Amino acid sequence: AMDGRTTLSSPSVKGGVVGFGVMLYVLADTSVWLDLAKDVNGQKLIVAVRVLVHEGRLTLLVPQLVVDEFERNRSRVEADMTRSLSANLRRVRDEIEQYGQEKKDAALTELDNLAQRVPLIKEIATRNFDDVHELLVKGTTMDPSPHGFATVVGWALEKRAPFHRSKNSVADALLLTVYSAAVEDAPSPDDRYCFVSANVKDFSATGDDNRLPHPDLADLFDHPQSGYFLSLVAALAEHFPDDFDDMLEEFDFHEEVRNWEELREAEEEMFDRVWYQRSLYFEHR
Repeated sequence: AMDGRTTLSSPSVKGGVVGFGVMLYVLADTSVWLDLAKDVNGQKLIVAVRVLVHEGRLTLLVPQLVVDEFERNRSRVEADMTRSLSANLRRVRDEIEQYGQEKKDAALTELDNLAQRVPLIKEIATRNFDDVHELLVKGTTMDPSPHGFATVVGWALEKRAPFHRSKNSVADALLLTVYSAAVEDAPSPDDRYCFVSANVKDFSATGDDNRLPHPDLADLFDHPQSGYFLSLVAALAEHFPDDFDDMLEEFDFHEEVRNWEELREAEEEMFDRVWYQRSLYFEHR
């Protein structure tokens, strides 16, 4: 494709696969990618997805409407993350100031240290969003067909899920038709397909087990190659049971940021070292 993304029929989808054989195709809705991007610990899953794609075991099916929704919501979600954290810190500080008794000073100091890390949260969010966006734009393009649009109109008229609630669910329904078309056109009977969404109100069965699809959508997942999942982690763990958990553990790295007190002490230590070295220099001139 001209934009660097592949189509499902492109040989580059399976190019370079060595020793794995079975491909997992995943179509996740926008909320899944937004949740991953705003997760401060999201890098381990982002890297795991990137590695699986690189190894030729995973292909992301990405309709353009998912990319558009992701880009449209990015600035709002990033702002909400830092705004929410700052508001929570202020609220906790007010509570401690008003009601705190024992170890009040220590608690306030720790809050100040946390407040120093707010810019880091913004940086993590920016990197996560950049990395997820890269996964999406490098994914495999699949967009609704005329038949898919017609199917959605029929579902809407019949009030079938995801139109069983009083909301505009056209985008959600189009994702399902894209996914259904991908499964029907599966290039290999050994490959597997997953539709992933945390939107249980629109897609899941009502009742005790929301891991099941809504009865109106059950026929989309009756195919032996097809599965419905509420999270990317659940989908990947089921299809890569031998090494996915190990991958998450391997890529679970944390960027620890020094608090204000540690930074002040480090600054004083550096000053002392510089002063000592300069004093030796002048002493031996």
